[in-house]
Amino acid sequence: MSLIQVSNVTFAYDGSYEPIFENVSFQIDTNWKLGFTGRNGRGKTTFLNLLLGKYAYQGSISASVSFSYFPYSVKEKSSFAIDVVEDICPEYAYWQLVREMNALQLSEEVLYRPYETLSNGERTKLQLAVLFLKENNFLLVDEPTNHLDIQGREIVSRYLNSKKGFILVSHDRAFLDGCVDHILSINKASIEVQRGNFSSWWENKQRQDAFEQAENAKLKKEIQRLEETAREKAQWSDRVEATKIGFGPCDRGYIGHKAAKMMARSKAIETRQQAAIAEKAGLLKNIERSGDLKIFQTPFHGKRLVQLKDVSIAYGEKPVCENISFTVSQGDRIALQGANGSGKSSILKLLCGEAVPHTGEMWKGNGLRISYVAQDTSGLRGRLADFAKDSGIEESLFLAMLAKLDVPKSQMEKDMSDLSAGQKKKVLLAKSICEPAHLHIWDEPMNYIDVISRMQIEALLRQYQPTVLFVEHDRAFCEAVATNVITL
Repeated sequence: MSLIQVSNVTFAYDGSYEPIFENVSFQIDTNWKLGFTGRNGRGKTTFLNLLLGKYAYQGSISASVSFSYFPYSVKEKSSFAIDVVEDICPEYAYWQLVREMNALQLSEEVLYRPYETLSNGERTKLQLAVLFLKENNFLLVDEPTNHLDIQGREIVSRYLNSKKGFILVSHDRAFLDGCVDHILSINKASIEVQRGNFSSWWENKQRQDAFEQAENAKLKKEIQRLEETAREKAQWSDRVEATKIGFGPCDRGYIGHKAAKMMARSKAIETRQQAAIAEKAGLLKNIERSGDLKIFQTPFHGKRLVQLKDVSIAYGEKPVCENISFTVSQGDRIALQGANGSGKSSILKLLCGEAVPHTGEMWKGNGLRISYVAQDTSGLRGRLADFAKDSGIEESLFLAMLAKLDVPKSQMEKDMSDLSAGQKKKVLLAKSICEPAHLHIWDEPMNYIDVISRMQIEALLRQYQPTVLFVEHDRAFCEAVATNVITL
């Protein structure tokens, strides 16, 4: 056992007036299976880069282990996978590699294929297998689930649970619960480390938030009461003092003493009031202000929106899916599931009008308006105001929706290409939520989206019950919102 000690670390990007971290201190045991959570843009990947020594910072980070980062950047993707393995870990033992691959249910034959022919899921599993072969190594695993289907996530979660000595950044609640024993959370005003999995951390956070809100309400009433009492005492003191002046005999010494006593009580009450205000100021700093979302869906004139009958899709001679039949009716929230490569995204693109080679029958309602969220966000460029205008949505409404999804105003002023991966995804989701549509088609909408925002979107779909056809591998999200599941 050894410790990674983070002491008084402060970091800000060049040209930024707001620090990402300020005087942050905590320690990590290198035997932990540490889940790393926090809302998008809070600095999770930045912190991993600080551990890797990529940025200059104030303070100190000390560790007796080496750090390796997942995903590993492969430069020569045309190389055979086994050559990539050697590039990542030159001292590896073949038998150990095969043992790790077997644990990840990854076939040995992938080693003898060009790396570029491996699926994203196969690349994820292979890199994890190799990186865990390194000795005296602490692994920084940054969002591995974005390229894994539900079954792949379960396999990798079990695999990570058999390991120790890693930080795992993920927003998949079920995935985290299956493989971590501690949680490192970046909150609004602090960073904390807590023993347990994500569910126990979330339960503790809700309990702490509820306690602070109750204390805040109590102190607010107390401050108001003290304020009124202090004002009354001061007025009484002034009135008593005023009786010293006027006609007729009076004991001015006694009156002055009585007024001074009342004023002293008023000052004491004011001191108690200031203490209560200070105590109140220490509350609510880490409560996430996640505003309620509203979706602008237009009712369709008919019950049935789209229908596929015996649809098969093939690219060249390679079939992707065959004989797919289903109907989307008004009010349905359908999760389209299946292994990677089973044709889910192709079906969504076909319904959205893209040129997808297919056979079979596809029917769409006359005048049907579809709002589409794609997997890929790499094309986002330019100002948010221009993006809203080009999309035909109201700018103020669009920006308000982003604010409710915890995109800070300072980020909204940036070029979209400079936003984090999660913030880019929120741009596409906010656009779709603001678009008047009959049917929302979302392709892996939760990729890179933080947990609290996922819960917001779950609540939105349950409350307004729009018609949605979506592909998503987050099991908790699917169970929360889907009215039907179609498995390819």
